Amino acid sequence: MLPPYLFPIAGIFLGLIIGSFLATLILRWPADRSVMAGRSSCDQCRHQLRFWELIPVVSFILQAGKCRRCGATIAPDHIAVELAAALIGGLALFAAPNAEGFAGAVFGWLLLTLAALDVKHHWLPDRLTVMLAGFGLLAGLFFDDPALQDRLIGGVAGFIALALIAAAYKGLRNRDGLGGGDPKMLGAIGCWLGWHALPLVMVGATLIGILVAITWQLRGRSVGADTMLPLGSLMAIAAFPLWLCQAASDSWLY
Repeated sequence: MLPPYLFPIAGIFLGLIIGSFLATLILRWPADRSVMAGRSSCDQCRHQLRFWELIPVVSFILQAGKCRRCGATIAPDHIAVELAAALIGGLALFAAPNAEGFAGAVFGWLLLTLAALDVKHHWLPDRLTVMLAGFGLLAGLFFDDPALQDRLIGGVAGFIALALIAAAYKGLRNRDGLGGGDPKMLGAIGCWLGWHALPLVMVGATLIGILVAITWQLRGRSVGADTMLPLGSLMAIAAFPLWLCQAASDSWLY
C-alpha cells in the first residue's frame, strides 16, 4: 500500500502516460485512423518515432517541439493534453488517495478526451459517452457517494433535461441549438455526480461559456446569438472540479 503522499505523484506519472495515448486518439480518431495499429510517426515526413521520442512532455521539450528528422512543428495540442491528463491524475489522487481517486482520474481523463474532441470537431462520440456513463454506474457499485440510485436518476434526468431543451429550442427557432451528443454527455456526467449536482454543472458551464465569449470579444472575435460554443467541453470543465469537491469532502470526513 502506497503512503498517501505518493498517490498524487503516481497520478501525475500515470496521467502523463495516459495523456500521450489520449492525445494520439484525439488526433487520429476524427481522421478515421487507427489508434492502436502501427507505430507512432511524424505526420509530415512519416518518420517512425523511437521510444526516446515518445516520452511524454520530456521529448517535446528536448526536441523544441519539432520533429528531429524534418523539423516540422509538433502540434502543441499533444503536450497540452499530456499536461492536462497529468494534472487530472494528480488532483484526483490528492483529493482521494485510494481506489476512488483512480476512478475519479478515469472520469477526468474521459472528460478531457470528450472536451478536446468537442472543441476541435464539435463531436461527442457515442462510444465515449456510453463508456463515461457505464464507468460512472460501475463506480456506484463500489463507492457510496453518490449512491447508485442517485447516479441512475442523474443519468436519466441529465439526458431528458437537455433533450427537452434542445427540442423546445428547435421548435421555437426552427434550427438546432444543441448538438445531439450534449444530452448524452450531461446524462453520463449525472452517472458520476448524481442528479443533485446537475444544476451546478449547468451553472458552471454557463459561467465558463460567458467567460469564453467575453475573452473572444476582447480578442476582436465577433460573438452573436448564433455563435457556436462547445457545450460538452464547458460541462466537462465544470464537472471535474465538482467531483474533486465531492471526493475531498468524503476523504476529510473519514
